[in-house]
Amino acid sequence: MSPYLKPENNPIFGFIFYIRSPKNEIIMGLQQQVMEQMKVAMKAKDKVALESLRAIKSALLLAQTETGSSEAISEDAEIQLVQKLVKQRKDSAAIFIDQGRKDLAEPELAQVAIIEQFLPEQLSEEEIEKVVLATINDTGASGMKDMGKVMGMVSKKLAGQADGKTISTIVKSKLV
Repeated sequence: MSPYLKPENNPIFGFIFYIRSPKNEIIMGLQQQVMEQMKVAMKAKDKVALESLRAIKSALLLAQTETGSSEAISEDAEIQLVQKLVKQRKDSAAIFIDQGRKDLAEPELAQVAIIEQFLPEQLSEEEIEKVVLATINDTGASGMKDMGKVMGMVSKKLAGQADGKTISTIVKSKLV
């Protein structure tokens, strides 16, 4: 055995071991998580999951090429992108249900369930209401003229944790 293969004789070996050790594991980005889940879905032959994951991957790549840089997009941008995908599918499902096409709505809702796994845990309406009331008190908002200001602040605080439509409904009810 070569003396350079022993960790005590080769500083590079020790460095490589340090990088690969589990205690220094780097948290995976969204793109890596999607790729790992795609592998699992392919092995399981889960067409709905695979279609959903490919949609996320496609949207991420599109967003990355729009910026023109080879760097990954920010975590906030990733969350907004995933929220957009969820909203699109929910809207499509609602349209299909209104038209009496439950056969088309079911795959959309199944995709929503898969895509939502990549979002932070969603807050309940009571928790959102507490944040809205605190923001209204902090800003001194008194009526609908202040809705934009309150919405902007609450949306920043709850980025990725609440749907914009839910926030809007609660803000409107509190500013009347």
